[in-house]
Amino acid sequence: MFTILLETTFKASHQLTFTDGTQEPLHEHDWKVCVSVSADKLDENELVMDFEELKLMVETTLQDFRDQRLESVGHFEHRNTSAENLARILYTEIAPKLPDTVHLDYLEVTEAPNCRARYSR
Repeated sequence: MFTILLETTFKASHQLTFTDGTQEPLHEHDWKVCVSVSADKLDENELVMDFEELKLMVETTLQDFRDQRLESVGHFEHRNTSAENLARILYTEIAPKLPDTVHLDYLEVTEAPNCRARYSR
């Protein structure tokens, strides 16, 4: 199995709402996204896939989230804007865009130093 990882960042704000109705203050993060993809064998170019192709897929997906208040992004309708939900949403957006021979292992979101959430299937 071969694996490649891609990391990128984007800025967005969010405000968690708790079950008792309280909300944390609105605040912004420099979110870091790490995407891990793998393949059983390398392609004809001896790659899992081209890093630039993967980066384009990830950056295109992040356009809807970049410089936004996450609560205003439709993907979060009836969901808290947690790092866990963000990781799941990004995973489900990126996975179907990958070539058939490539599997999305996980997508990890870092909200703040040492505070990460990972989603995988």
